[in-house]
Amino acid sequence: MIWFGLLLLQGAIPAGIVYMTKAVVDAVAAVVGAGASVDLAGTLAMPVLAMGGLLLARQLVGSAAQYVNTVQSELVTDFVKDLIHAKAGSVDYGFYESDRYYDLLEQANSQASGSALALLQNLGGLLRSGITFVSIAALLMTYSLWLPLVLGISTIPAFVILVRHNRYHHDWWERTTADRRRAKYYDIMLTQQAAAAEVRLYNLSEVFREAYQAVRRRLRAERLALLRRQMAAGLGASLVGLVVTAGTMAWIGWRAVLGLATLGDLALFYQAFNQGQSLMGALLNNMGQIYTNTLFIQHLTDFLDQEARLIAPARPVPFPTPIRQGIRFEGITFRYPGAERPALDAFDLELPAGQITAIVGENGVGKSTLIKLLCRFYDPEAGRITVDGIDLRDFDPWDLRRHLSVMFQFPVRYQMTARENITLGDTERPADLEAIRGAAREAGADEFIEQTARQYETLLGRWFAGGTELSGGQWQRIALARAFWRQAPVLILDEPTNFMDAWAETEWVRRFRRLAHGRISLMITHRFTSAMYADVIHVMDHSGIVESGTHDELVALGGRYAASWNEQMQARRPDKEASAVETVPPIRQDA
Repeated sequence: MIWFGLLLLQGAIPAGIVYMTKAVVDAVAAVVGAGASVDLAGTLAMPVLAMGGLLLARQLVGSAAQYVNTVQSELVTDFVKDLIHAKAGSVDYGFYESDRYYDLLEQANSQASGSALALLQNLGGLLRSGITFVSIAALLMTYSLWLPLVLGISTIPAFVILVRHNRYHHDWWERTTADRRRAKYYDIMLTQQAAAAEVRLYNLSEVFREAYQAVRRRLRAERLALLRRQMAAGLGASLVGLVVTAGTMAWIGWRAVLGLATLGDLALFYQAFNQGQSLMGALLNNMGQIYTNTLFIQHLTDFLDQEARLIAPARPVPFPTPIRQGIRFEGITFRYPGAERPALDAFDLELPAGQITAIVGENGVGKSTLIKLLCRFYDPEAGRITVDGIDLRDFDPWDLRRHLSVMFQFPVRYQMTARENITLGDTERPADLEAIRGAAREAGADEFIEQTARQYETLLGRWFAGGTELSGGQWQRIALARAFWRQAPVLILDEPTNFMDAWAETEWVRRFRRLAHGRISLMITHRFTSAMYADVIHVMDHSGIVESGTHDELVALGGRYAASWNEQMQARRPDKEASAVETVPPIRQDA
């Protein structure tokens, strides 16, 4: 409302200034040569004071409008960014594996927020300029009814050029989204820690610098070519405006020569026509910008219109607590979006209640896919996953995930305190320090945390001042503590010990069996020295589960598990012969 009131004032004040220009000039003309007197001084003082008041009001209103615009800028930017964050947090996980998602995100992030604010400001500018133009046009019509029409005609070429250029620019900007994302990727490779080691080891700095500059050279050349076309066309439009201005000024000058206009009329007409032409240009410019900004905002609405396919049922079933039977994968067939070969095909698996299940196998056979399906990041093409006989699709997705505690293969390294890193596993649970220490202890993270100066208030990572960097194994134990902090009935760990040495692994697995008591626990691992402690071990390949049993049973079977176990033991004890029989090719153990 304040913004609207200021727009009205900003629109009316310029017309008042133009009108008072005539009064001041006529008063000065009357005083010149008439001598000094109190009456004449009063005649001159009134219009001068009025003009001064209008000029002061314009300055004050302009300052107030600038403050209001800044407030609007902050509010609108944060609001639009919150819309983007909310949508990014609610779309299906599968969107993150689509290049279309990243194109939409880049388009929404890079222009939509600014365009939303610009649209608001353009609408305000349109209203303000419209009010001023109507006032100016009313003044010009006292001289001739055709003058406002001339003003409009003189600015049409510039308007047409503006709209065409903005359309060309938008089409170019939309077409080059992937190129701009690629330039951003090269920038990340050169400036972020994640790639710093390999960039230096393989001397990739020049490769990425040249790749970045090549993309930027192409984008820069195309944009400058668009600008040159706009400038050439704009020059022609400006010449049209100058010719019209010269013609109208010649007309009013001739009227003054004939005695049909005073000096004040001449000054008023010059200001009115000059401002009128500028205002007409501003009106058309605002209309063109409104058109352009709606094009950019369309990308925001496209992003916000992304619908989640994995929706909650109309009447969700409560998650069973406690789980009495277990979790079953029944005839699961699933392929990732765009993939030709299914990741899982008619796959069956049972995770019994209260037991630790380990899955071992080559990379790429679909072990981590099981976790994504169990978290219902995707739905299978065929088959179903059940908890105590209830299909996962009958649960509310958020309720389902609240009962799962997962440590992914590549856990996030949150640049936050040790305490926050752990309690992010369940933000609804009271953050009692002793309970936090207990989760860290179970994960084997308590010792190195308590050796730091601020212990659980130590900032982890190097992104912010005062942070402490951890080793890969220490980050993994922090992630384990986060998974243990969530006291969920289903515990899923993907490669939980791959950064641990043999001594730490043995001690951790012993603690893990105690922690997993009474839960359904699934461990995906390449380390058979971790898998051997599970209640049941499944050997998995592209065809599904090929062997199952306890560690002793699988070693005695002499199959693939036994061969791989023998291989791992030979790697650990090269001076001794392994006891397992190598009857089939071993499972490939990729590091």
